[in-house]
Amino acid sequence: MSSTETIRPDVPPGAVPAGWVPPRRTTTVRDVLAMLAVALIAVAALGALAMVLVQVGVGAGVVGTVLAVVPLTVVLLGIRWLDRWEPEPRGALLFGLLWGAGVAVLVSIVVNDLTLYTVAQATGSLDAGLVASAVVSAPVVEELAKGAGVLVLFLARRRYFDGVVDGLVYAGVVAAGFAFIENILYFGRAGDALAETFVLRGLATPFAHLLFTACTGAALGLAARSRGRHAAWWLFPLGLVGATVGHALWNATSLVAGGAYLLVFAAVQVPLFAGVVGLTFWLRRQESVVIARRLAEYAAAGWFAPHEVEMLASLQRRRTAVAWATRAGGPAAGEAMRRFQRDATTLAFRRQQAATGRADLRAHAESERDLLVAVTADRHRVLAAAAPR
Repeated sequence: MSSTETIRPDVPPGAVPAGWVPPRRTTTVRDVLAMLAVALIAVAALGALAMVLVQVGVGAGVVGTVLAVVPLTVVLLGIRWLDRWEPEPRGALLFGLLWGAGVAVLVSIVVNDLTLYTVAQATGSLDAGLVASAVVSAPVVEELAKGAGVLVLFLARRRYFDGVVDGLVYAGVVAAGFAFIENILYFGRAGDALAETFVLRGLATPFAHLLFTACTGAALGLAARSRGRHAAWWLFPLGLVGATVGHALWNATSLVAGGAYLLVFAAVQVPLFAGVVGLTFWLRRQESVVIARRLAEYAAAGWFAPHEVEMLASLQRRRTAVAWATRAGGPAAGEAMRRFQRDATTLAFRRQQAATGRADLRAHAESERDLLVAVTADRHRVLAAAAPR
């Protein structure tokens, strides 16, 4: 690849060529459709919440909602920690959260209840209906409904879907939205066992749904890294199988273990969660390696200074740089530094896609030029804001 050599800057560092200043962005049809989609699934989320409140009652529902905010906050903070290198757009994250809380919940409630009543009527046993709903219907329907939301985000943002981390982030917000509404239902129904239910679901296992749907997100993340353009259509079903099996085993454990549930939880589920946490640490480290390697190539072409590459490949140094810019030039300089870091990170990941054969070279060249313009402009804003007056 030699595209960086052909567009090496021919002006002093920090200056923005007049002809490269991008035009002001205008609202497009795609933007309108995206806002409409978010509005529609927001209505679905409100509908799911209303359905739950009808089932548990308004008073219990309000208490359940307040308590459900706790695990939701824990999960979202975990997702934010994972999504530090190249934060996903808030609109896309909001879409995923609302999809999980709305579309996925509504589909799951209808199908799971239908399964319960159908099996109970056919067998004459309510217990058989409950088992069929919990161990068969819920894992299949819920993971398919949540996975569909992750797939929609993958297809809508395929050009910007960089790998497994993005898949885990989007799977996480979809799962968080779903678990939030589900927790309201469980807390609202708990009655005298509310404290125990809150500890088990809200404190001990807040990441349960995320762990299941993470299989689907990771599969789509691998598809994003594959050179085959159709890899998603066979990796997505594999991810769903993993999510469904994990979910089914989790529910079966809850039904079968009884009083030994906490022992099974400690022996099986805690190590599994620890393994996933270890994987996320490793993935974050790999992203740092990619950023350092790819931006070093741009540094060799004159676009970055070596110390900038070192800063951009370290989260700690990034925070230090933002703090310096804020002290030197106020909030505007700090925000400009954040934009510089985000655009440079995106540039590194786009080059990684091209280097591994996962991007159209012509489209990459156009995206690369736009990002180099943005990086140059960001640097100029930082220097201008931080300059002594």
